[in-house]
Parts: sequence; C-alpha cells; structure tokens
Amino acid sequence: MKLYLTPASPYARKVRIVALEAGITEVIDLIEVDLAAPLADFLAANPLGKVPALVTDEGGTLFDSPVICEYLAEMGGDLTLFPPPGPARWAALRKQALGDGIMDAAVFNMLELRRDEAQRSPQMMARREGQVLKALDVLDAETGKEDSREEDGGAAPTIGDISVACGLGYLDFRFADLDWRSGRDNLAAWHKTFAKRPSWRETMPQNPA
Repeated sequence: MKLYLTPASPYARKVRIVALEAGITEVIDLIEVDLAAPLADFLAANPLGKVPALVTDEGGTLFDSPVICEYLAEMGGDLTLFPPPGPARWAALRKQALGDGIMDAAVFNMLELRRDEAQRSPQMMARREGQVLKALDVLDAETGKEDSREEDGGAAPTIGDISVACGLGYLDFRFADLDWRSGRDNLAAWHKTFAKRPSWRETMPQNPA
C-alpha cells in the first residue's frame, strides 16, 4: 500500500498512529507530497489534493483520515480502535469528531497566518480559536483522573483517543502560545500518559513546513 502524506499533517499522523497500533506498518510505503506541486499519481489517489490518501494493494484509493483509519484497523483485525456497534463505538466516533474538529480549526488558522496580513480575517481566526477552546473544555470535563493512571501510554486507545491526541499535538507544534493545558489538568495528565506510547513518539513531526 502507498500512503501519501505531508510530514507535519496531524491527519497523516493520526493514520500513521493507527497503522502502528494495528501492527501493519510493514505493508505501507510512506510517500511525502509537495502540495504546492502535487504529483499526478497523488491527485489520482485523491482528486481533492488533500493528505492523507491511501492506495490499497488492490489499486483502490481511500482518502480522508477517518476512512483510512477504519480501513487500516479492519485490515489489522483491531477491534479496540473502532469498537463494534454499540455505545462504545458511538463514544469513540464522537471523540474522533472532537479531535478532528480541533485539527480542522487549527489547520485553517495556520493557513490563515500564512496569508498576507491584509488578507487575513481576525474574526474568523478568533472564531476558530474559540471552537478549539470550547472543545478542549468539553474534553477536560469528560476526562476522568483515572484515565491518566495507566503506565506506558495507558490502555489500548480508540480512534477517538488518537484523534484527540493528534489535535493536542498539533496545538503544541503550531500554537504553543495557546497554552491549552492551562486550567485543564485532567486532559493534560491524560495526554502526558498517551505521549508515552511508542506510536506517538515514532510519529513526532520533524519538518515544520
């Protein structure tokens, strides 16, 4: 399989963590993409021109991180990442939506900062930052202290855990001045525990581009 990505993409990191947790990284070739000058084979894999995009061994293409993650989890036979139908699954998918929403807002604000100052929209940036802060408050309120007591990275994560961790990691990477940990002790403790996982350490972004 081929996974098209950019090194700093939190969505691509999410997919890579799922692949590591599912134990199937050895069958995936990672291909870095220059989104400013994308290759034709990448655009064939995702006509939207967004990462991540996956080309399966059968020649099929999948894109958008939730779809790719579920495919990889199923391929690896992992029933923890995406629980079977029932309350646990809905909880994991809801948490995934919160984590993805944090990433969406933060990525849009990062792109906004790359525009000329005269072209930026401070109102939209403030609105997106407000969305992130509200999501963080909800996650902190819903994270029990017991969630951070496990050693060596905690219990096996769901897709919701991974999505939230990647959202928080992207805030650290791009918006450290936001100081998301302040006043959110439960969420900060949970993330500190999650960050012990080998899959998290192995996928730390190195390239700030």
